[in-house]
Amino acid sequence: MTMTDIVEKIAHNENLELYLIVFLTLFTVWFVVNTIKYYRGEKRKVKHLHRFAREGETLSQYELAKRYAKGQAVRKSCQNAASLSQKAAFGGEERARELLDKILEKENIK
Repeated sequence: MTMTDIVEKIAHNENLELYLIVFLTLFTVWFVVNTIKYYRGEKRKVKHLHRFAREGETLSQYELAKRYAKGQAVRKSCQNAASLSQKAAFGGEERARELLDKILEKENIK
């Protein structure tokens, strides 16, 4: 069976629109469900990062600071990002010092 035979068979199919509507409906449902799952997972991650950051875990403070700097699953806030990266830097997280320098440099430019 050649490609032209397949195209002709599809073109002569009377239920093509129905199949296309069913496929697009199923795809839309799948997309929405997985998007909701993703954002719920992100919300859960941020909640845990907040908890561990309050307990003084430097890696969590750094990861949360990165999220605040980028606005990833939280409202973008340079103040919160700088505060958390400063705490993490005082705790010994070297990458937090680099992030803090970038944040301060970015804020001084504006």
